[in-house]
Amino acid sequence: MFTPYISLENTVNIMNNLTQTSSENTRTLSTFDMVQKSLPKRRAAEQRFRLFGLMSILLGLIVLLVLFADITRKGYTAFLQTQVRLDIYFDPAVLNPNNSPLDRSSLGKADYNALIKGALSATFPDVQIRREKNELNAVMSSGAAYELQARVLDDPGLIGKTQSLWLPASDDVDMFMKGNIDRNVEESGRRINNRQLGWLDYLTADNRIAKHFNKTFFTAGDSREPELAGIYGAITGSVLTLVGTFFLSFPIGIATALYLEEFAPVNKWTDLIEVNINNLAAVPSIVFGLLGLAMFINFFGLPRSTPVVGCLVLTLMTLPTIIIAARAALKSVPPSIREAALGMGASKLQTIFHHVLPLAMPGMLTGAIIGMSRALGETAPLLMIGMVAFIIDIPKNFIEPATVLPVQIFLWADSPERAFVERTSAAILVLLVFLISMNGLAVYLRKRYERRW
Repeated sequence: MFTPYISLENTVNIMNNLTQTSSENTRTLSTFDMVQKSLPKRRAAEQRFRLFGLMSILLGLIVLLVLFADITRKGYTAFLQTQVRLDIYFDPAVLNPNNSPLDRSSLGKADYNALIKGALSATFPDVQIRREKNELNAVMSSGAAYELQARVLDDPGLIGKTQSLWLPASDDVDMFMKGNIDRNVEESGRRINNRQLGWLDYLTADNRIAKHFNKTFFTAGDSREPELAGIYGAITGSVLTLVGTFFLSFPIGIATALYLEEFAPVNKWTDLIEVNINNLAAVPSIVFGLLGLAMFINFFGLPRSTPVVGCLVLTLMTLPTIIIAARAALKSVPPSIREAALGMGASKLQTIFHHVLPLAMPGMLTGAIIGMSRALGETAPLLMIGMVAFIIDIPKNFIEPATVLPVQIFLWADSPERAFVERTSAAILVLLVFLISMNGLAVYLRKRYERRW
C-alpha cells in the first residue's frame, strides 16, 4: 500500500493554516456573541425611548384635559342666566300718557323702567326709603326694560293688561345665584348688601328667581353690561371674514400651485418664488397685520374694523399654507395618470383640469380648511387693522364695522367685572367647537375622498 510522503515544511504549513482558520472562527464567534450580548441592552433602550414618547403624549393630553376642564368649569355657567319673575302691569298712563293713536315711535320712547319699578314696589311694598328703592331696582338688569319694549312693539294689545314675565337680573345677582359671591363675607367685601340678600331669599322662597337658558349670549352683540353681552355680532363678523378669505385665497392658491407644479419652468426665478412661499408660511401673523395696516388702510384708504380689510389680511396670511398643501396634493397624483391622459390624445390643459385636479382636490380642500381654521383663531393681525373696536350692532355686510370671536374674547378678558370671566370662558368654548368642527371636516374629507395609489 502506497503511503504519500509529507515533508516537514508541508506539515508546518498545514498546522499554520489550521491555526489561522481556528483564530478566524474564534473571532467570528466572538463578534456574533458580542452582538447577541448587546441585543437586550439595545432592546431595552428602544423600549425606554417608546415609553418616554408615550409618557410625553400622555402628559400633553393630561395638561390639555386640565386646561379644557378649567375653561369648561369657568364658562359653562354663562349658558345660564338668572331671571326674576315679576307681575308687570302695562300701565296705559306710562305707555300712552296722551291717549294718542298708538304707533311704534311713541311706544319705543315710553318709560319701561317705570313698569319694572312698579312691579318691584308691588312685590316689596315695605320698601319706601329712596336709597332702599334704588338698591331694590338694582336687582334687575337694565336689559329688562328692552325686553318689555320688544314685547309691546310686537303686541300693542298688552297695554292695560298684567302678565307674569321672567326678566333678566343684574350681573351681581347672577353671580350670587351661581355661587361666585360668598354671602358669608362681610358686607363691605361683596357687591350685594344684606338687604338685597334678604330680598333674594324672599324671591327664592316664592319661586320668583331661577336660572334659565341664556339665549341672549347667542343672539346679542357686545355690551358694557355682562348680562346683556353676547357673541352673535362676533360670530357674524367671523363668518363674513372667513367667507371673504376663502373666496379670495382658495382660487388664488390653487391657481398658483397649478402654475408652479405643472407649467412653470425650473429656473432660478421659480426657485426664488418657492423659497419665498415657504418662508411666508413661517412669518408671524402680526407682520401681515402691519402690512394690511400700511397698504389697505393707510395707502388704499379702506375703512378700518371692517370684514373686507380683515379678509384681505387673512388671505395674505393663509395663501402660503394653501399653496403648499395644494402642491403636495398635486405631487401625490401618480405620473401614470398624466401619461395615460396624454397618450389618449388629451392636451396638457385637459389632462390637468379633467384628471389631475379632480384627484388632487380632496387634499387641496383639506389644506384650505386647515388654513381657514388658522384664520378663525387669529387675533394679532386683526388688532392691527382696528377690529378691536367696541361693536354693539350686528354687521350686515363686508363694509360695516365688525369684530371677530377671538378679538371679542380678548376684549372680555380685559374687562374687570367678574361676570365677564365666565363670558370669556364660554366664548372660548364656542371658538373651540368651531375649530374642532373645521379640523374634523378636514379629517373627514381626507378619509372620505383620499385615494391610495
